[in-house]
Amino acid sequence: MTAIDYEAEYKAILRVPEYLQILARWRAASAAARKASRTELAQPYGSGKRQRYDLLHAGERTAPLVVFIHGGYWQMGERRDHAFVARAFNAAGIDVAFPSYSLCPTVSVMQIVDELRRCLVALWTRTKQHPVVIGHSAGGHLTAAMLATDWSKVPDVPADLVRAGCAISGVFELAPLLATSMNAAARLDHETAAAASPLFWPPPPKSRTLVAAVGGDESSEFHRQSRTIAKTWANAGVATEYLSVAGTNHFTIVEELTKPDSALFGRVVALTRR
Repeated sequence: MTAIDYEAEYKAILRVPEYLQILARWRAASAAARKASRTELAQPYGSGKRQRYDLLHAGERTAPLVVFIHGGYWQMGERRDHAFVARAFNAAGIDVAFPSYSLCPTVSVMQIVDELRRCLVALWTRTKQHPVVIGHSAGGHLTAAMLATDWSKVPDVPADLVRAGCAISGVFELAPLLATSMNAAARLDHETAAAASPLFWPPPPKSRTLVAAVGGDESSEFHRQSRTIAKTWANAGVATEYLSVAGTNHFTIVEELTKPDSALFGRVVALTRR
C-alpha cells in the first residue's frame, strides 16, 4: 500500500495555483458587499483583539441568521475578506454574521473552539435567532464543533442553540495534519489532535442536521473527511448529507454560496427555514 502524502492532500494551495487571484477576488467583492449592506462591524464578543464579528443585515428585524466561519488552518484568515458571501443570503432575507477568532500559535485549536462558542452566545443575546452555522476549511471543522457542542452546559442560551450546520471542505479528524507544515503553528500532538477532532466527540442530538460539502476537484482526503463524518453521525441518528460539488476546488466551492441556483446555496437556505 502506498503511503499517503498528507502534505499534498491537505495543503490545498498546492492543487490551486491561482488561489491568490481567487482571494483577491474575494476581497474586492467583500468590500463592495459591505458598502451595499446595512452593517454592524467589529462587534465584540470578548476582550481579545480578534474577538469580533461583523453582521450584514437583510433588512427584517426577524430575519434568520447564518454565521459564516472563515478558514485558514486556524492560523490565518480575516472575516472582512468573506463578506461577499452575504450578498445572496441578504437578498434571500437572511442576516449573515462573520466572526474572527484568535489564531494559532497564540492560542490552541480548542481555545478557538471556545471563542466561537462565546461568539454564538453573544449573537444569541443580540438576535435571539438560532443560527445556521457554516464554515470553510478550518471553519468547517469549527462548524462541526459548534453543532456537536452540548449547549445545555452553556449558560444563557437554549440547549438546542445550533440546530443545523454546513461544513464546507472541513477537517474533522486532525491526526493526519500532525506531520504537515500546517502543524507548525497549530502545534497539535496525538492527544490534542484527538481532543480537537469532532469526529471523536459524542455526536450531536438526533434533532440536528449536518451538510458536509466538498469540492469535486479536492483531494481524496478532503472527500474522505466529509464522507466519514456524515456517515458516522448518520449512524448515530443525525440527519446528514455528503455533498460533492462538481467543478469546484477547495476555494471556488465557497463561491457557490453567491449563486442562488446552486445546490450548496439551496441547502443552506433550506436549513434556515426549518
